[in-house]
Amino acid sequence: MKLKQRVVLLAILLVIFIFTKVFLIDNLDTSAANREDQRAFHRMMAGLRVELTPKLDHTLQSPWEIAAQWVVPREVYPEETPELGAIMHAMATKKIIKADVGYKGTQLKALLILEGGQKVVFKPKRYSRDHVVEGEPYAGYDRHNAEVAAFHLDRILGFRRAPLVVGRFVNLRTEIKPVATEQLLSTFLTAGNNTCFYGKCYYCRETEPACADGDMMEGSVTLWLPDVWPLQKHRHPWGRTYREGKLARWEYDESYCDAVKKTSPYDSGPRLLDIIDTAVFDYLIGNADRHHYESFQDDEGASMLILLDNAKSFGNPSLDERSILAPLYQCCIIRVSTWNRLNYLKNGVLKSALHSAMAHDPISPVLSEPHLDAMDQRLLSVLATVKQCTDQFGMDTVLVEDRMPLSHL
Repeated sequence: MKLKQRVVLLAILLVIFIFTKVFLIDNLDTSAANREDQRAFHRMMAGLRVELTPKLDHTLQSPWEIAAQWVVPREVYPEETPELGAIMHAMATKKIIKADVGYKGTQLKALLILEGGQKVVFKPKRYSRDHVVEGEPYAGYDRHNAEVAAFHLDRILGFRRAPLVVGRFVNLRTEIKPVATEQLLSTFLTAGNNTCFYGKCYYCRETEPACADGDMMEGSVTLWLPDVWPLQKHRHPWGRTYREGKLARWEYDESYCDAVKKTSPYDSGPRLLDIIDTAVFDYLIGNADRHHYESFQDDEGASMLILLDNAKSFGNPSLDERSILAPLYQCCIIRVSTWNRLNYLKNGVLKSALHSAMAHDPISPVLSEPHLDAMDQRLLSVLATVKQCTDQFGMDTVLVEDRMPLSHL
């Protein structure tokens, strides 16, 4: 064989060797990542059922101190949470030492301070479990049980970006009124034999109070994030106009995602992928009302998108508002870890997992069966949407690796 032919042959063999090696390494990395995703899923399922108990082992810290130490830039709580039951028990039972009107917003809520100085947000029951909210996908009052269910879905999806939420019954006459501020107390009234209040907010009206069953009111309490982590509010790039006949740009411009990718903080870092995760999360729970979102301040796009205010969810189990998925089907990207987790949850696993996660909540059953069934069906729609993207652009383009080692030291 001539020298030139030998050199060409060696060059071809070298190229084949390099490509083979790279391919094998990529496959090994992907396989290892998938195995870790599967192990994480099994760990989540094993620790899913949370029994509310006051017992805190091997620590002298209060539940509030433990929860505050959990918060880091990319998580509200860690993967392993043996103290979660004790923290949620404290949220559901600790004495209320002060009650005030809720922070600014459009919906009725109360700001409570529990024994030990911990702030929580109380959202009252407005609807029965089987009530169907008709009209626009963002219509109706806040649903307190939606906050509870959304928190547990956040656990199941492995996002860990939602503040802790638990159901609670409060006696308005003996627990709230004696410690209420004048501003809150002035909104109390009686309807028949029921104690009611209407609070202070944009849509709060004396003619539309939330009423207890006698004096006992069912609601949800959301743990206030530590003050050392101040929040920054952002307009959601896929927010609605809420004006009849006026569409947002994303509703008519199919190339809208390309424009978003050129603007900060979506042009680099994890924020755009957080938006995609949030679209999946909101579609599953039927939340079409995320017009703004919060992150931690001065984060330069590195902080997580915090899943706050999920109460406009679970309104109508028969309504699948596909436009909630616009960030997913317009950008056609999704985290590999999210894609894997969604696949592990199909075939009824999601419904079963939520049943298990919420079984010990004080207001259980948290959701009606139609809402749980609807989530299983919506999950299939999410998977089908990703499949359409991979068919069009290929898996290497659509499935994005985004793993950040996290520390809770």
